[in-house]
Amino acid sequence: MDTRIKDIYATSAPVAAERNKVLRNTYWLLGLSMLPTMMGAMIGVQMNFASLFAGSPFISVLLFLAGAFGFMWAIGKNRDSALGVGLLLGFTFFMGLMLSISLAAALQFRNGGELIAMAAGGTGIIFFSLATLATVSKRDFSFMGKFLFIGLIMLLVASIANIFFAMPALSLTISALAVMLFSAYILYDVSNIVNGGETNYVVATLQIYLDIYNLFVNLLNLLMAFSGERD
Repeated sequence: MDTRIKDIYATSAPVAAERNKVLRNTYWLLGLSMLPTMMGAMIGVQMNFASLFAGSPFISVLLFLAGAFGFMWAIGKNRDSALGVGLLLGFTFFMGLMLSISLAAALQFRNGGELIAMAAGGTGIIFFSLATLATVSKRDFSFMGKFLFIGLIMLLVASIANIFFAMPALSLTISALAVMLFSAYILYDVSNIVNGGETNYVVATLQIYLDIYNLFVNLLNLLMAFSGERD
């Protein structure tokens, strides 16, 4: 009996250590990825990057999706090399430029800086709470995967449709649903690392980065709608 217990421990200990290593590397790279994001956002705001997308929203969305999915494909192909890390940091700079559009819109309000800070604080609280829950509980949330993916596709379709309809009520509904969806994705993605479903920290970082990014943007949209103060 003692021998069997020792064998189980000898097998599980290295596995647990490897999963913890992936989680640590993911959080390290996630923190690093925020630097090019902030750099891209500041450059985008200073250079009025939003004006480039003001003419044709549909074409702008297509260009954004092409750029984003192109980066994500390249990161996935190079996940096991240093090039993958470089591509990830390049992607986060690109996403920072795109984020400047939302930041510029927020800064049109008298309390724009406060709205951005509130969205950042809310995102941080949600992320750390759900990441801690997934890490400490070690529950397997993989059953959520299919439902979350279906929700993501529906959200994407609704977002593209609203480019044509331009309905404020639909936009707010999309943002509210997106906050819930990407909060659930944080729980799912962190749990996936903790339970060994994702073993590559570059891919894991990409997934959690997108969760945080989309959570922040949609929280900011809701705050602008309900708490924005115009001059």
